[in-house]
Amino acid sequence: MISYDGLFALLKTKGLSKTALAKKAGISSRTLAKLGNGDYVAMKVIEDICRALDCNIGDILSVSADAQPVGRLLSVLREEKAMKLKGGLYHQTQIEMTYNSNHIEGGKLTKDQTRYIFETNTIGLEADKTVNVDDIAETSNHFRCIDYALDKASEPLTEDIIKEFHRLLKSNTSDSSKDWFAVGDYKKKPNAVGDMPTTPPKKVAAALQKLLADYGKLPHPAIEDIIAFHREFEAIHPFQDGNGRVGRLVAFKECLRFDITPFIIDENLRLFYYRGFKEWPNERGYLSDTCKAGQDKYRAIIDYFMSDEN
Repeated sequence: MISYDGLFALLKTKGLSKTALAKKAGISSRTLAKLGNGDYVAMKVIEDICRALDCNIGDILSVSADAQPVGRLLSVLREEKAMKLKGGLYHQTQIEMTYNSNHIEGGKLTKDQTRYIFETNTIGLEADKTVNVDDIAETSNHFRCIDYALDKASEPLTEDIIKEFHRLLKSNTSDSSKDWFAVGDYKKKPNAVGDMPTTPPKKVAAALQKLLADYGKLPHPAIEDIIAFHREFEAIHPFQDGNGRVGRLVAFKECLRFDITPFIIDENLRLFYYRGFKEWPNERGYLSDTCKAGQDKYRAIIDYFMSDEN
């Protein structure tokens, strides 16, 4: 974990208060609170403090070797979630990710309806409109999945975490009442992605365990590694249904874990996204470029909400 013990020891030696530091280094009280909590702050803040105190980075900050530091984006999302802040980055992330991930899988709720469910926990419909009950359930469930991703973001990816995403997503849907549909567990019947076959049910556990083991050997995955994991996960297609949404939730979690901007695949990117999966064995750039375009979309949202932070 991140430790700023050196900073506070140095302040004591110099006879400076935290308030005096904030004024001297030009940092906000919110950033000061993050330092006190051991949360991630931007490197520019650390550099400003070092200039103000005439010290080196190593004098004020240390990171334990066995822990992944909490990135700025994850810290903000967790903070706003805990605050139940309306209209902020966490709020917008929930709506954008849930609406787009469901929509490209055939969900019929509009973005306004998705927003209404998140904000009120009810569904508002015009008198002559009807919606599929599963769309409502899976929208509400997806909100819970994003919260779970934030809770587990700092932890290594495991089978149990992946299965829990599926359990949360598909609970209380019509699929959950089917004897052959395993909610929170691997598929019992073969399935396909378009015209592409996937891993047979009896081989799913071994295939996913190998994928996780290979991925776990990477000391610090880059966005290309997370995209590659996402593609191989979808090729296995471990669950009877919901694989696309679970796969994107896993990618979201892992991006947050390694302080990488997550990607959002919207309607404009959908066909390129599916084409990227199909062409992956021969051309990886197509899927990679599409996901990076999705990064740009989410980065614009992040910049809007976080542009005034230290």
